[in-house]
This record gives sequence, structure tokens and C-alpha cells, in this order.
Amino acid sequence: MFEGLFKRSKGISIESKSQKKTALMIIAPQDFRDEECFETKEELEKAGVKVTIASLTRGEKKGKLGGAIMAERSIAEVKMEDYDAVIFIGGMGSKIYFKNPIALDIARQAFKTGKVVAAICISPIILANAGLLSEKRATVSEGPEAEKVFKEKGVIYTGKNVEVDGKIITGNGPKASREFGRKIAEMI
Repeated sequence: MFEGLFKRSKGISIESKSQKKTALMIIAPQDFRDEECFETKEELEKAGVKVTIASLTRGEKKGKLGGAIMAERSIAEVKMEDYDAVIFIGGMGSKIYFKNPIALDIARQAFKTGKVVAAICISPIILANAGLLSEKRATVSEGPEAEKVFKEKGVIYTGKNVEVDGKIITGNGPKASREFGRKIAEMI
């Protein structure tokens, strides 16, 4: 009689010990880089990571190349304790987060609590503005704005496709998307 109950309980306890890893991916409301979003997400999901998409508001968001994806959360609704990593996706639209207090706070909270913090393309500027990259090795999509911010914030620019410094991962653009996603999955 109790044997079936014991087996079910045992299965539940085993499952709860190996809970799925989770990542929060923050995209711009428009003009995010499609490859950085979709290829990074695909690599994470292949590794068994559950990805939640967030943006300024909930709803469908359009990438620069026309791809569409649903944002399940607004950044104001994010509770960082629900995630093992936070990922900022690049593209020109991501400039909206460069000085956004909510986005900067999400990055700081994630870092402070030992989570993986990742950004690709021009979005490492968000991490620099949040104060997370001072004296850290990082990469970014090259350009005068990134160069200026990195210099002002004391970031050690490496120019690599993907750079890891502690639990901070940066990628330099669309061509690094898959490697970026695999590295995040490996670290969470």
C-alpha cells in the first residue's frame, strides 16, 4: 500500500534536488539583434536552461531583422531570486537600458547575489554603467560610444568574441551568439 506512495515521494524529492536552471533574457522593445536573442536562447535551451524573456513591457517584441518574440515579463516585474542568470541582448534598441534605473538595478542585484551576469553586442555598456566592469576584462561591439564608456568606467577591453571574468560574461556581437549562449549555460 505505501510502496507506490514511497516511490512517488522519492521521485518528487529527486526531481526537486535537480531543479532546472533558469535565465532571464532582457531584450529591447524593438531593434534587438535577432541572432543574439534567438541563437543564445537556443543554446541555453539545448543545455536544459529555462529562459524567460523580459522587456520594458510584456507582449510581442520585434528584432532588427524582423524576428518576433513574446516578452513574458516587464523588467519592473522581475524578481532576480527566480533566476540563475541575467542576460542583456544587444542591438541598437538596447540603448534604452544604458541608463535605465530598473535595468541597472537588475544587473547589480544579480551580481551582488552571485548570479551569472551576461551581455552581448553593445549591451555590456549596461554592465559598465551599473558599475560591474571596473577593472574587469570584457568585450563589446566596437564603436565610439562603447570605447568612451569602457575607458571612463575602467574596463579592460579584450576584443575577444566572448570574455569571461568571474561570473560576468560578455560577447562582442551577433557572430558570438552561439558561443556566448554555450558559455552562459556552462557557468550556471
